[in-house]
Amino acid sequence: MTENERKSVHRRSSAPIAIKGIGMLILAMKEGHDGGIVAIEDGKLLFALEAEKDNFPRYDRLTAEVITRGLGLVDRQPDVVALGGWMKGFSLANPPSRTGYFGVGERSTSDEEGRLFGKKVRYFSSTHERSHIYASLGMAPPVPGKEYYALVWEGHIGSFYRVDAKGEATHLKQVMSDPGSKYAYLFALADPAHPGGAVFRFNDAGKQMALTGFAEDVPITQQERKTIEYILKQERVFSSLSKADMSWSHVYNKGIESQEYKNIAKRLSDAIFHAFYDYAEENLTEGLPLLISGGCGLNCDWNRMWRESGLFESVFVPPCPNDSGSALGTAVDAQWYYTGQASIEWSVYAGEEFVEDVQPDPAKYLVRPLVVSEVAECIERGDIIGWARGRYEFGPRALGNRSILAAPFTEETTVRLNRIKRREGYRPIAPIALESDAPKWFAGSVVDPYMLYFNHVTSDDLKAITHVDGTARTQTVTRDRNPGIVDLLEAFRDRTGFSVLCNTSLNNNGRGFINRTSDLIKYGEKHGLDGYVINNSFVTPRRPRTGQ
Repeated sequence: MTENERKSVHRRSSAPIAIKGIGMLILAMKEGHDGGIVAIEDGKLLFALEAEKDNFPRYDRLTAEVITRGLGLVDRQPDVVALGGWMKGFSLANPPSRTGYFGVGERSTSDEEGRLFGKKVRYFSSTHERSHIYASLGMAPPVPGKEYYALVWEGHIGSFYRVDAKGEATHLKQVMSDPGSKYAYLFALADPAHPGGAVFRFNDAGKQMALTGFAEDVPITQQERKTIEYILKQERVFSSLSKADMSWSHVYNKGIESQEYKNIAKRLSDAIFHAFYDYAEENLTEGLPLLISGGCGLNCDWNRMWRESGLFESVFVPPCPNDSGSALGTAVDAQWYYTGQASIEWSVYAGEEFVEDVQPDPAKYLVRPLVVSEVAECIERGDIIGWARGRYEFGPRALGNRSILAAPFTEETTVRLNRIKRREGYRPIAPIALESDAPKWFAGSVVDPYMLYFNHVTSDDLKAITHVDGTARTQTVTRDRNPGIVDLLEAFRDRTGFSVLCNTSLNNNGRGFINRTSDLIKYGEKHGLDGYVINNSFVTPRRPRTGQ
């Protein structure tokens, strides 16, 4: 797509459409990977269901199962069905579905009359590019009449935008095509286990983010520079750059735990960030707040650098910056299209309630009412607990409702948690902490409700959550956001002096959050959890009697 094709044109000049009746109900869906279905009624997010959640495969496409469950959560026919733009297939070379992938102007939205269950309904669609912009705009703290800069960087898009006081988005500059794919490509290049060809793996970027922490602080080499420059100058890497095309590189099949790879991974990360930073420093000079979305919004190091850059009044990254937030972004875009209002009321705990589909076997398990001091005592002595309460989190991070929790003090805990999760040993474990106490244990971007920034660990006692470079990806919690977790952290503080716990997602490897008791018990028995908090119950295995 050329720069001229990408330039924004104004939304149609006619007045917003008025849909009469009670509050407008918008049902939105996103096809393709990270599929989802959401509903907004009268400016409030009712739910956000993701195809991967409830133990389905990670990055799953929207399924009939999820659509059916979503329809079961609305009590009337929607006024608007909003369908995110995509492509008819797996490649950008395929024809567009609805409004397609790229674009932010008038031609990137559509509105038509249709029928649903025999009744009239508005069918709205807007591009995937717009879904990212409007997800971050709709979820940002509402400030009427505020202008913003927006950054969308993901597998295909790498652009800045300006959002005016009315909510109109205008494309400013494509800084780089495929920034997320270029970042992840290096991992595949160095990994001998990669099958070769132009095969993209969604989890490579997260693994590379962990490995950059192992880089040596040494000058860039000519070999590194040649490899990085070659990757960055490609227009597309997602489907057109084969691994074999770079067999000449010094890190080709070198191994992802080689020091050569770890060093260049950090150099590539810095090169991608600074391409965007240099543009922003020169051109985004009004100091407006910055909205960040796209899969690269999950890169905690980049988020920290944006927040600490001093270029913007503030920086906001939603908890679902990747495609898990695209259905919501299309719903917000539809709300703005019909009402002129983009901001929504929302909670990150917008998924489904935990399903108690079976009762733990009383011969094997002791079940009693939840008392957080008992859980804190178990965690202090080294137990690892599966914690499943209320509605699951929206987005890819475990934020205290579908979590595995443990004490944060020993490296052995990190090893055990990674063994439970079937993850590589170099992957760090994130902490969850009381926001009021967080400055005692961490420095830098401390306030972080959604686990999206790196900060430095200041206590030598927190070995289980400290990465090799001294950082951690902290989630901070307050009583108004998650009172149950706050109660547990306070009880743990009363026992240990530390209001910090290890927090990793409650999921099978390669699948979304566990969301029912049957799956949780199977998981715990297979991987060795020491107990479970299931809504308002505390469940622990019965200990074998001694002397028999």
